[in-house]
Amino acid sequence: MNPQIIVLLGQDGISNGAIYALVALSIILVFSVTRVLLIPLGEFVAFSALTMAAIQSGQTAIGWLVLAMALLAALADAWGWWKQRHQRRRRGRRAWWQLCLMPAYALALLALLQCLPLAALPMGVQALLTLAAITPLGPLMYRLFFQPVAHASGLLLMIIAIAVHVSLVGVGLLVFGPEGMRTEPFSEEGLDLGMAYINSQTLWVLALSAIAICSLYLLSTRTLYGKALRATAVNRMGAQLMGISPLLAGRISFGLAAFLCALSGIMIAPLTTLYYDSGFLISLKGFVGAIIGGLASYPVAAAGAIVVGLAEAFSTFWASNYKEVIVFTLILPFLLWRSLKSRQEEEH
Repeated sequence: MNPQIIVLLGQDGISNGAIYALVALSIILVFSVTRVLLIPLGEFVAFSALTMAAIQSGQTAIGWLVLAMALLAALADAWGWWKQRHQRRRRGRRAWWQLCLMPAYALALLALLQCLPLAALPMGVQALLTLAAITPLGPLMYRLFFQPVAHASGLLLMIIAIAVHVSLVGVGLLVFGPEGMRTEPFSEEGLDLGMAYINSQTLWVLALSAIAICSLYLLSTRTLYGKALRATAVNRMGAQLMGISPLLAGRISFGLAAFLCALSGIMIAPLTTLYYDSGFLISLKGFVGAIIGGLASYPVAAAGAIVVGLAEAFSTFWASNYKEVIVFTLILPFLLWRSLKSRQEEEH
C-alpha cells in the first residue's frame, strides 16, 4: 500500500465517517429527548439521496408521500382535539388553524414540485427542495407513530421503530422503485497538494458536516428551544413541570434529526449509488458511533463515527468480504468496557 492509496482510502473513510457522524448525532438527539432508538433514521438518508436524484430527473413522487403523511397527521390531531373539545373551547380556533398548517405546507411543496422545471434548476435549489421534502417527515413520523405511545416502555418504542423501518422500506420501493440512483457531483474540481489530491466532494462533505455540527451545538446552547431540548433530555418530568412540552420537544428532535439525515443524504448521493433499502446499513453504522459515545456524548459519538468510516474504507482494501464484520465488531470492546464500568459504579 503506497501513500497515494492511503490518501484515497483516508478521503473515503473521512467522507463516510462524516456522514455516519451526523446520523450518530441524530440518534443521540432523538434518544436523549424521547427515549426512542430511531432505527429508521437511515431511511431519511436514503430517501434524501433518492429524492435529490429524482428531482434531477424531473420526478415528484416524494411530494405525494409528504402530503399523505400530513393528511394522516391532521386527521389524528383532529380526532384528538375532538375528544378533548370541552377542554379546548377557548383555544378552538387556534387549534383548527394549526391543524391546517402541515397539509397546507405539503400542498405548497407538491405544487412547487409539479410546476418548477426540476431538472433545469441549479443544484443548490434542488438541494433546498430535497431538504424541504424530507425534513417534515421527521415530525410527521413522531406524530403518527410515537406521540400516541410517548410514555410507553423503551422496548415497545424500539419495536415500533423497527416496524416503522420495515414499513418505510416498502414505501421507498413504491415511491422510488428498485433501481439505484446517484446524483451529479457538486463540483469537478479538487485540491492538489502535491503528493495528495483531495476530491472536491470530500471537501464539500467535510465543510457541510462541520457547519451542521457547529450549528447543532449553537442551537442547543444559545437558543430557547435548544435549551428546552437539553432540559427534556436531562429530566423529562422536571422539564414538563417547568412548562416545557415533551410533545413539542419530541417533534423538534425528530425534525432536527430528519434535517441532519437529509443533509447527509444530499452529501452522500454523488459518492455512491443508493437504493430504497440502503438506509438500514447507514443507520447501523451511525448506531455504532452512537454506542461508542454511550448514547450521550456528541463529541465522542462523532469521533467514533469517523473511526467507523476509516475502518470501513481500509477494510474494503484489505478484506472487502469482511468489511461489514470488521465495522460492527468495533462495537464489542466499547460494550464490554461500558458494562465493566457500570458494574464498578454499582459496587460503590
